[in-house]
Amino acid sequence: MTYGPLDFVGNIGVVVLMVAYLMLQLNKLSSAGLAYSVLNAAGASLIIVSLLYDFNLSALLMEVFWVLISFVGIYRYFRLKALRSQTLDG
Repeated sequence: MTYGPLDFVGNIGVVVLMVAYLMLQLNKLSSAGLAYSVLNAAGASLIIVSLLYDFNLSALLMEVFWVLISFVGIYRYFRLKALRSQTLDG
């Protein structure tokens, strides 16, 4: 087994996901906050990059759904922010 640059990219993605989850558990991030969803999307995306090099269908499916669910969180963050802004303006 060789360890290449794309393996390193995947490992960075794992670290990003684990740090985000640790910060959530330590109450340093909110699950409703933008940072948590962005970190999850970024980490899963980095893992996807490495999986395209060393393919594993099950892992790829999990990471694709992780990114999609993170996008739901990002969308909800901005939607709620816009609604709050309208409420304050109106």
